[in-house]
Amino acid sequence: MSKADNMLAVLWHLKSGRKMTARELAETLEINIRTVYRYIDALCASGVPILADSGHNGGYSLLPNFREAPLFFNAAEQKALVHAAIFAQEAGYPFGDALNSAVGKLKQYTNPEQLSAIERHEAGFDVIHPPTDSSLEGYLQMLEIAVADGHTLHMEYSKGNSSAVQSRSIDPYGLVHWKSKWYLVAYCHLRGELRSFRVDRIRALSHTEGVFSRPPGFSARQFFMNNLLPDTSRQEQLVSIRIQGAPQAIAELCDHWLFSHAIVDRTTDQIHMKLEEKAIRSFVPYFLMIYGKSIRVLEPALLKEQLIDVTSDLLEFYKQL
Repeated sequence: MSKADNMLAVLWHLKSGRKMTARELAETLEINIRTVYRYIDALCASGVPILADSGHNGGYSLLPNFREAPLFFNAAEQKALVHAAIFAQEAGYPFGDALNSAVGKLKQYTNPEQLSAIERHEAGFDVIHPPTDSSLEGYLQMLEIAVADGHTLHMEYSKGNSSAVQSRSIDPYGLVHWKSKWYLVAYCHLRGELRSFRVDRIRALSHTEGVFSRPPGFSARQFFMNNLLPDTSRQEQLVSIRIQGAPQAIAELCDHWLFSHAIVDRTTDQIHMKLEEKAIRSFVPYFLMIYGKSIRVLEPALLKEQLIDVTSDLLEFYKQL
């Protein structure tokens, strides 16, 4: 076993509640007694309260209150960690092997009763997620490490559906997982500004000798969301939208990731919100189409016109098939 595994094994045996001598630990784990002493010293240095009693019936033990929760986690915390691991794996977390190893250790170094409880909670908890692209794992690992260590990377990137690939150097500031896609927020040396990039559009990634310092307190999530949400500080440039409809349809609109931030007021059958004109001319009419006759746009006229254009184009498309 590795050093870390052996140290956990020492901790596990001491958590049984009985005193164990260094020789007993060495024989049980099949390691040298001097190695046991080193592990005990390392555990003490990390804050584990190990008591050492000398003389007859002496040995090592843990403080009683330290033995109550295996691996320092109580039952609720163990369950939460296992559930969080399921979410992470379904989202395409790039360090899956390490995550599985951690969960394995959590199960290994616990007593049978607690292990049974963990497995019952794990068996009754599932996450349905769109298939993830396993080919992105290497890029995600490289990006996460570069974010943490402050290393500049060289990237080959394809924008949208274009086949053209651009080379650029980037300072990766953070990774964001949003709507089943991974995004990178990075300072782009080519454009001289912060930008977000879809990781699945990266065609090549390599290390450089460059280093950078991320601004203190920077939030990749906040930057990413600010680029999606309307700038509410410029109210004069926002367009009022009023929609009437069935209560369930209105409730679903209010729960939408974008519309929920744009709500001015609402009732059970009507919603008033403000959005940028570019949103009305792009994705908003396509999204509203799925509600069919369960909603009715009261204003603006621009949104009504966009809905007419979108549905007319779709009608003509199918007429020509």
